[in-house]
Amino acid sequence: MDWGNELTRLLNVKYPIIQAPMLGVGTPQMVAAATRAETLGSLPLGDLPAEECKAKIQKTNAISKQPFAVNIFVHKLPEIDDSLRKDYKETRKFLEKLASEHQLEVDFPMLEEIKLTDYHDQIEVIIEEEVKIFSFTFGNLDSESIEKLKRNKTILIGTCTSFKEAKELEASGIDIICLQGTGAGGHRGSFDEDDHSEIDGFSILSEIYEKVNIPIIYAGGIHNAKTLLAVRDLGAQGFQVGSLLLGSKESNLPEFAKERLREAKDEELILTKSFSGRSARGINNTFIKAMEASGNILPYPYQNKLTKALRKSANTNQNTEFLSLWTGQVLPEFSGTSTTDILKHLISEVNNYKPKPQIN
Repeated sequence: MDWGNELTRLLNVKYPIIQAPMLGVGTPQMVAAATRAETLGSLPLGDLPAEECKAKIQKTNAISKQPFAVNIFVHKLPEIDDSLRKDYKETRKFLEKLASEHQLEVDFPMLEEIKLTDYHDQIEVIIEEEVKIFSFTFGNLDSESIEKLKRNKTILIGTCTSFKEAKELEASGIDIICLQGTGAGGHRGSFDEDDHSEIDGFSILSEIYEKVNIPIIYAGGIHNAKTLLAVRDLGAQGFQVGSLLLGSKESNLPEFAKERLREAKDEELILTKSFSGRSARGINNTFIKAMEASGNILPYPYQNKLTKALRKSANTNQNTEFLSLWTGQVLPEFSGTSTTDILKHLISEVNNYKPKPQIN
């Protein structure tokens, strides 16, 4: 296969494969390992405070020999009003009772203790640290930020889940779109957090390719040669892989969590807002069932901030029933080898792929 295309030239990589920016899983070591496979590594920064972003970028720069992307969340911050205060109090009370019933010691924060990140502060750090490839999710950047990043000669990659979002990204001057299919693990990158549509990415990829005039990266369900080549034939020029790397040596997941992933069954996978307030795909568990039954799910990022302490306690206690374990609809073997080897194996598989003969 000839891998060279507009994306390889824009991103300065040999292979247009992107290591997905998975917050809580991706590490500087994973990014560096992805670049050693001559693919694009992505450092997940999510909604981390600017000073943490700076430290992570500098750490990655120290160990990576090649350029890499960084990824942040550009969600709108809900206004704190009496309704949110009331809901937060009720949800906090429910979680305290749930944690106590399951012998988890958790100190849940009060609403006033929660600190939120303004993505504009993160952008300042990204420019300061001379990061030249920048991806984002949960919406679009404001025009001032786009202009500022363009002046810095930063390549912009926006996430979309629909044709409408793809057109909006193109119209605002974004360089590349990452179309996230419903089969992708982790959070849905929809602009609207209340968007419950599950339009399959495969069904709109060819339409976006025909009507949107910027390169497309496809994310969701790519785990072998056949799936990669299928989305290429539909118009994708880049291929983002995430679930394939969850069990890797560089993954930040603890071993007990990786083992739970390897034991997972298709019927356990679910889309839920329970952990963060935004839809995410992963393994169903005790917490998700209880939270959804309660009806007390707060908007993002308040639900996410409130459950953070619970997830931390579950991690300490090696309790996967209260841990968010995100993965896509297709469950790979979750190899424990290095990210470099996993990606090189995928590349080799594509290069040597021979289609199965059709049955007449």
